[in-house]
Amino acid sequence: MKVEIWSDIVCPWCYIGKRNFEAALLEFENSDEVDLIWRSFELDPGARPSSATAGNYADGLAKKYGTSREQAQQMLNQMTSRAAEHGLDFRFDLSKPGNTFDAHRLLHLARQNGCQDDLKEAFDEATFTQGLSVSDHSELTKIAVDVGLDQAAVEAVLDSEEFADAVRHDEDRARELEITGVPFFVIDDKYAVSGAQPPETILRALTKAWDKRDPQPVAVNSPACDVVDSTPGLC
Repeated sequence: MKVEIWSDIVCPWCYIGKRNFEAALLEFENSDEVDLIWRSFELDPGARPSSATAGNYADGLAKKYGTSREQAQQMLNQMTSRAAEHGLDFRFDLSKPGNTFDAHRLLHLARQNGCQDDLKEAFDEATFTQGLSVSDHSELTKIAVDVGLDQAAVEAVLDSEEFADAVRHDEDRARELEITGVPFFVIDDKYAVSGAQPPETILRALTKAWDKRDPQPVAVNSPACDVVDSTPGLC
């Protein structure tokens, strides 16, 4: 059974959604039959490369929503607490927002090599916990090699346009599906789950897709990151 998840590595709700999906999969009797595919989605396609300095999240969030920096920081604190409930250690004080196109290209390389989910996890952790750059080629290379990808192959992708069309294809399909926020789950091309849904909701969708009992798509909504302009922010 195919499960596609549109996601971006600078989306905090996507990381929480990943944890919820993993929890649902543990309860799904046919989990060994699931073919998980991470699909590309850029929340901010026009983003500049990651800044060398951290601490941009609160300032960017304040600018985006027209609030004070203190109010923005409170939003980040609430997000951090929400993440902690899922066992995640968010460090927005270290995070460096930036362009994620090359990271998505590497995720397609990882898909070809059977380690896409491992790389997605490593990118998410690097972004939200370790404060590594989401666009710096040297850091992307190290992360990719650490999960088992060949260094020469990784460098060849980053030094070329390889998998650029694959990223754009994912994004074109997202527009066809009218996906405006992530995470967004599509199960066997029949069931859609939008947002960081709780595990039981995802499990219900997986079970229905497996049993093919309900011909109508399941469309449920939960917190997600929406497409934003070039201003770095919470999503």
